[in-house]
Amino acid sequence: PSGYRWEPRATRMRLFRDTDFPASDSSLCCSLSTPLAQFREDITWRRPQEICVAPRLFPDNAREGQVKQGLLGDCWFLCACAALQKHRHLLDQVIPPGQPSWADEAYRGAFTCRVWQFGRWVEVTVDDRLPCLAGRLCFSRCRGEDVFWLPLLEKVYAKVHGSYEQLWAGQVADALVDLTGGLAERWDLKALAGASGQQDGHSRWGHRSCRRLLGLKDRCLLSCSVLSPRPGAGELGEFHAFVVSDLRELPSRAGHGVLLLRIHNPWGRRCWQGRWRAGGEGWSQVEPADQAELLAQLQEGEFWVEEEEFLREFDEVTVGYPVTEAGHLQSLYTEKVLCHTRALPGAWVKGQSAGGCRNNSGFPSNPKFWLRVSEPSEVYVAVLQKPRPRATHWVGRAHAPAGTGSASWSPASLPGKDYQAVGLHIWKVTPPHPLAPCASPTTVRCTLRCELSAGSSLAICSTFLKDIAGHFLLRVFSSGRVALSAVRLVAKSASPGVAVATGEWETVQLQGSWRAGRTAGGSRNFASYPTNPSLPFSVPEGAGPRCVRITLQQHCPHGAADLHPIGFHVFQVADSGGRGSPPLLLQEPLLSCVPHRCAQEVSRLCLLSAGAYRVVPSTYLPDAEGGLSRVTNKQPRNKNRGGQQAAVPSQVSFMAVMKA
Repeated sequence: PSGYRWEPRATRMRLFRDTDFPASDSSLCCSLSTPLAQFREDITWRRPQEICVAPRLFPDNAREGQVKQGLLGDCWFLCACAALQKHRHLLDQVIPPGQPSWADEAYRGAFTCRVWQFGRWVEVTVDDRLPCLAGRLCFSRCRGEDVFWLPLLEKVYAKVHGSYEQLWAGQVADALVDLTGGLAERWDLKALAGASGQQDGHSRWGHRSCRRLLGLKDRCLLSCSVLSPRPGAGELGEFHAFVVSDLRELPSRAGHGVLLLRIHNPWGRRCWQGRWRAGGEGWSQVEPADQAELLAQLQEGEFWVEEEEFLREFDEVTVGYPVTEAGHLQSLYTEKVLCHTRALPGAWVKGQSAGGCRNNSGFPSNPKFWLRVSEPSEVYVAVLQKPRPRATHWVGRAHAPAGTGSASWSPASLPGKDYQAVGLHIWKVTPPHPLAPCASPTTVRCTLRCELSAGSSLAICSTFLKDIAGHFLLRVFSSGRVALSAVRLVAKSASPGVAVATGEWETVQLQGSWRAGRTAGGSRNFASYPTNPSLPFSVPEGAGPRCVRITLQQHCPHGAADLHPIGFHVFQVADSGGRGSPPLLLQEPLLSCVPHRCAQEVSRLCLLSAGAYRVVPSTYLPDAEGGLSRVTNKQPRNKNRGGQQAAVPSQVSFMAVMKA
């Protein structure tokens, strides 16, 4: 393939070298903004057979495949990789079976993995040259150092992001979505601890608890994180993620239950001196046999904590939704299979559909979607931003050796933009009250769970701040049949109260042009404005005013660099012009689509009475050349129903397409 070349290996084959992600500093660092930069001169790239005698892709037992973190601060990604170890069908989806072994004749040094990216699975191929220090892997590795599925997958993920340094910090939920194509939730443990102290037990956290995790441990990936160190527990680090590898509820000698969580630290050492460490006083609460059993289960980097300790020392939990072998998501709360899925892309466009949150008057202009369920269903609706910016509240700080200067480093020092806070509002459409709010969180990502009866709901996606441009993917997972469709955007410049009627539209086309020194007069700020093209259209006689849409679109053969700021004015032509009246284009326009915007298309929706009109499209500055391709004039045809004429409001649409 283009961009690939191969290297000699002995005399029998040539090994693949990925020139798109080469074994060089460009693949290691992007901005030298992390402690990783100081190691780049000492890092060498080696293939697995140059690291150990008999490399394997997968281990013979789960313990050998346990993840371990190296110099790179990507514990968030490694915790998500642990989800693949829990369920083989997830691992096979990301690392397809049939990869060559290093002992095979088919081995050529290339490995292919799949990563879910914004709605689809993407295949990514890399060579197997891996970063090493002193002959050993310096980033992720498995407990069995001859097992290489993890460092190869890490290299694939680094290629997707542009470099290893881009993986220095992140969120477990993001990596879980990329590796499963599903959903993930983050639970704030401080809010959870507060809710558990309420006597009535009723709060918005009522369906989330550590005992809920007890029922999820075999179906989901569970991860926890520390965002800042606690006094006396600094060994947990900060901005660091862990795997919750097990939960056990034991009877205590006092007659009550004790909930214990087994935590795996990707650093690979136990680093915990709490009450339930080996030899700690916590074990005196349970039977000696239970103590011996649980301590014997600990692997490298693991330790036990009790529920109260867990809620106090950790900040949040990330829960990945279960994915069945058929590829369907499963509810965290009812175990229903969400076998019906839909997804649609959307965009927030500054000045048009980026209306901000409900604090802003522009909120109604945000992208809207119809959600229709045909039967009572459990429905999850999620908004995924694109591109995924870098967040300031990351986990993923590596445990750098003393003297590396990492103490002054923080996630905020990394390149990239922050996440935009986004909101998702869902209203159930039920007469006589058409809008009844269902849910409306605002966070860096949104996932809503709803119990919906049969019928239609309206979903509105928004950013918190107004005029924040971006793209997103709206995803719906439902236990029942569901349909998702976008509500057609009405231009922001539409007159208040003007509704777009439905119907069949007739079309008329016109042509014209802007020419420097002749017909490119610019905006009304310039004396040359009257030289602009003046294009006639008419609204036919009918019962009352007509709904008219006027759209000006410019064509840019060389991309956005050719865009001119454009707008237009509409003038009404009198039945008979009186003597001494000023020329038409020097009069006040009837309506306008201004200020001029540097956009491919501008539009105005309005009501016009029957009569003759002229629309004058213009660029903001004079002498900006372009060609006027076509003008579309549309009017609906009425249809008969049972001998009665359908009452369809009349419409006219006028479109001018400017081509360079």
